[in-house]
Amino acid sequence: MSEGYFAGGHRSVRRGAGVEFGGQRPYVPGDDLRFLDRRSLLRHDRLLVREFDTETERGVWLALDASRSMSFRGEAAPCSKFAYAALLAAALARIAIAGQDPVALAWLGEGEGLAGHAPGFGAPQMERVVHTLESVEATLDIAGDPRVFERCCASIARRARRGSVVVVFSDLLDLPPESMTSLAALGAAGRMLVVVEVLDPIERDLGYRGKVRLLSLEGKHEVTTDADLVRAEYVRRLDESSARWQEALSLHGGRLVRATTRDDAVLIVRRVLEAISEARG
Repeated sequence: MSEGYFAGGHRSVRRGAGVEFGGQRPYVPGDDLRFLDRRSLLRHDRLLVREFDTETERGVWLALDASRSMSFRGEAAPCSKFAYAALLAAALARIAIAGQDPVALAWLGEGEGLAGHAPGFGAPQMERVVHTLESVEATLDIAGDPRVFERCCASIARRARRGSVVVVFSDLLDLPPESMTSLAALGAAGRMLVVVEVLDPIERDLGYRGKVRLLSLEGKHEVTTDADLVRAEYVRRLDESSARWQEALSLHGGRLVRATTRDDAVLIVRRVLEAISEARG
């Protein structure tokens, strides 16, 4: 499934000693004398410096929302939103590791037993990431303390180097007021950001009938309404919310991928890879 998309070494915009010859340019004072092309002096009567394209390892950071709203699973859904996000994250980790890229795991939230993983390579890292994804449960309430979300985003921003890919998985629901700004900033400083909005099908389409009483899994919000009467307006506002997220992300070159837990995971992974390519471009 799209293996080889991450090609291991990635061509950098920097020049210097590396693995592939990248051409020549005129010598300027201060250049490393080791890379002088002495033959050019004989042929062209001037000094040229040999350049090489350096290759760098691009870290892939997978950040998951482990809040309680991600634990929701509608009656017709194959799994919870968190389980689906974990499946997508594991698939992307497999692709990155197959391409010899380092993979890191982080969380949008803080809680007991909720530990991430620094960038690592190979099968051992894959096992660590999968084990953690399987063992964690979405039980956090990050709506009550906006500072937690900001701290988590700031921590990822500090550790994810320029050129890193950051993929965030969240339903984008019940988040603190400043979350859009904090999350979009992960696409700054040369990082490539893709946010995967994961919703349950019943959330995406308000697939209830008649009068319903809805309770939020985070906070203390309660709404009683007629689903049939408000469905069109609900979907319109949800689409508007997603459009605002895409607009905020695009300010730093980020991309939004929308998904439901009923979607083919292979198709969504491919869309994420395409979004990464667009963000890189």
